[in-house]
Amino acid sequence: WLYYSQYTILKEGVNLKRKFFIHSLRYLFIPLLLVLTLTTVLFAAGPVKRDQIPEQYRWNLADIYPDEAAWQNDFSRIQGELIPKLKQYNGKLTSAKRILDCMKAYESLFRLMDKVYVYAHMKADENQADNDAAELSSKSETLNATALTAAAFIQPEILTQSESKIQGYIKNPLLKDYRHFLEVLLKQKPHTLSKAEEELLASASDMAGTPRDIRDKAALADLKFPVIKDAQGQEVQLSSGVYAQALESQDRNYRKRAFEGMFGAFDSIKNTLAAALSAEVKKNIFFSRARKYDSSLEAALAAESVPRDVYDNLVKSVNDNVSYLHKYVRMRKQILGLDKVHFYDMYVPLVENYEMKIPYEDAKGQVLKGLQVLGPEYLKSFEAGYSSRWIDVYETENKATGGYQWGSYDTHPYILLNYMDTLDDMLTLAHEMGHAMNFYYSNVAQNYINANTPIFTAEVASTTNELLMDQYLIANAGNDQEKLYLLNNLVENIRGSVYTQVMYAEFEKTVSERVERGEAISAKSLNEIWAGLMKKYYGEDFLVDDLAPLWWARIPHFYMNFYVYKYATSMAAANQVVKNLTVGTNSAAYQQKYLQFLKAGSSDYPIEVLKAIDVDMTSTEPVANLLKDFGSLVDQMEAILQKQGKLK
Repeated sequence: WLYYSQYTILKEGVNLKRKFFIHSLRYLFIPLLLVLTLTTVLFAAGPVKRDQIPEQYRWNLADIYPDEAAWQNDFSRIQGELIPKLKQYNGKLTSAKRILDCMKAYESLFRLMDKVYVYAHMKADENQADNDAAELSSKSETLNATALTAAAFIQPEILTQSESKIQGYIKNPLLKDYRHFLEVLLKQKPHTLSKAEEELLASASDMAGTPRDIRDKAALADLKFPVIKDAQGQEVQLSSGVYAQALESQDRNYRKRAFEGMFGAFDSIKNTLAAALSAEVKKNIFFSRARKYDSSLEAALAAESVPRDVYDNLVKSVNDNVSYLHKYVRMRKQILGLDKVHFYDMYVPLVENYEMKIPYEDAKGQVLKGLQVLGPEYLKSFEAGYSSRWIDVYETENKATGGYQWGSYDTHPYILLNYMDTLDDMLTLAHEMGHAMNFYYSNVAQNYINANTPIFTAEVASTTNELLMDQYLIANAGNDQEKLYLLNNLVENIRGSVYTQVMYAEFEKTVSERVERGEAISAKSLNEIWAGLMKKYYGEDFLVDDLAPLWWARIPHFYMNFYVYKYATSMAAANQVVKNLTVGTNSAAYQQKYLQFLKAGSSDYPIEVLKAIDVDMTSTEPVANLLKDFGSLVDQMEAILQKQGKLK
């Protein structure tokens, strides 16, 4: 239940610093002078001490625990009472009544465990140099591990029983609140081994992390980047941050130097990384076969009960609609005056020297306006989130970076931001608010066991808000230059979240299938696969440089076993939700449907939860619709650039 997704998509080197959980916000009016003074203090002198930030811009963890003594009381109760109580049911789950009593003990334990864990970690995130908070965080992790170990008997013990007996539990009125949990559990029965075999697989779990460890040590610890000359001719030490900035430079030679320095460094360790990736793929195949799945892809999808059609149709739909990306590449080529577009030409902004400054109070108001289509009930809950000190807004000394939404079943939602007045910051606020409302509504509507929203649908709730904001901002742009900036921002978001992630997904699928057929992979074969994908996705106006096929070597997500496709499915599903909300005359009825979606949690399979709001991810339609919209956005950019005389 302690769902934590680190959203650090390495979109060709551009690290989007976002972390997500799930939850809610609120609205607050303060004098304009305070806003201006606060902004000046924050951004003129860098991060400030926490107590210099006005209280209304700091989350209130006292809503969880008024002091450490109260936290310690619950910690001790978990240790001395709740864990021992749950252990008493070990070996006794032979009737519906026993399972019910055990599940109630499980809920009592983990509802409190979540609360203890969340408080300790958010306290540490306020100031990562606070040793006392770090100690609380460490203690909560140790206790959580103990609690998980104590609960480990539940699922295997139920699954050792016959299918007919488990079906009886599913139909038993005593267990009605756990029906979906038991249905999902029953699906795992064909893939659950004997106790001895399960113990053997579990004992290999530490070893199974070795490929990722080798990759991280090679790419993050041992890899050395060269010193290069920047746009001003000054020597700079190349790093991931310098590289990301260089890709947006108007100086093409600087972009090329940064690209060659970065990819040249990865070229020096390509054989090590190829061996690590090969080991990762073989590991996933081993575990999938041990559990009697047809493939490692099937095993990965089964974790969230996602049909294979979703993955295959996603890849097919993107392949059928690559012409829109080809057109965007061709437009880039014309605007930048190039013979061919190279990898390092894909990130330079098409709108030079333009930025939007949006103070936090302005962002709050704009987000409310942008989300009007979600209806009065949603907006009432949304506004309630602004004024209760659920949001930690500004960067302070030693505060955790990025942004996330978190909370536990028995707390209101919390949001961590590091707001710096940018467009991305405002979109992050809208995005996290989507998680917040999902968290808020599912906790109200569902019992504990069904309240957690799977990633597959959780990202739909957040991305819907982000796309609605993009749509609102583009429609209300003050001039052509602002509109062009916003269009390009959305085009790049779709390119990175859909075309790029599906290219990653197709690469993963291709590599895994080769190994499953008994073929070996090497740096050479991985480069060949990647070069072929780049040519297909980027078209004839794109030149695949000698180093460009090493792109695969830079992606840590290939050690997450078919994970990246979810970025594309969530955006495609969210785009379909936006269409359903804004096209047609039944918006009020659809608003209610959408609220039911937000309340669903894990009470049904993700695919079925989406179908209930008229989004069928087993078909190619949502992805095709999104990519047609991508093409329309490129057309709008083209029209403005022609009007400005920058494009013929």
